Amino acid sequence: MAISIKSEKEIELMRESGRILSNVLAELTKLVQPGISTLDIDKRCAQLIKSYDCIPSFLNYNGYPASICVSVNQEVVHGIPIKDRILKNGDIVSLDCGVIYQGFHSDAARTIAVGEITKEAKQLIEVTEQSFYEGIKFAKVGHHLHEISEAIQKYVESFGFSIVRDLVGHGIGRNLHEEPQIPNFIQKRRGPKLEAGMTLAIEPMVNAGRYDVYWEDDDWTVVTEDGSLSAHYENTILITDGEPELLTKPGE
Repeated sequence: MAISIKSEKEIELMRESGRILSNVLAELTKLVQPGISTLDIDKRCAQLIKSYDCIPSFLNYNGYPASICVSVNQEVVHGIPIKDRILKNGDIVSLDCGVIYQGFHSDAARTIAVGEITKEAKQLIEVTEQSFYEGIKFAKVGHHLHEISEAIQKYVESFGFSIVRDLVGHGIGRNLHEEPQIPNFIQKRRGPKLEAGMTLAIEPMVNAGRYDVYWEDDDWTVVTEDGSLSAHYENTILITDGEPELLTKPGE
């Protein structure tokens, strides 16, 4: 399937979708503190998305039962919110969310400290976030997709962390997942050449230990095989004729 090039009208809708999602994640980040359940975060997420007259991208997507993925500590992605999962001091939690605004998706993730965390956990979060920004230095017209992937992996591994291989980023637009797939690790092929109008969800998933993961019995929650901490950082971006535009810019 060809990579979708968005029209100006479609880009405007995706900008609004991204702006709304940024606001939702900013509000949810304020809730992250010891004593809150992951289900409480999901309930508030659903309320916020509804308040913007939007639809949660994730709810019922391939059967996923919640509006947001809330992944704690060794959970890499797709943690299902439940009332008995209570956040405690020292945890790290990844919030991964998407919204549909007038038929267009946005997708973003943040990993957040719960109270006081270890120095290693703090570094893991910071390196994961910065690896995204290292990658999008190459998210420009004329560059190839593999340059983003390679920059992310090299940055992550320079700190002794590992990049998850079993999960990748993706194109996004009218569908939550579109072409192309966007690995966060070096590829043998160059991948497609980037063009203005492409919209991409780039999402490094970084483990403190080895990169091996497995799926828990719920068939959703992905965890590190060695039990090490994992962090996740994602934004939806637009390829332009100049610098890439963050459609889910933090703080927007």
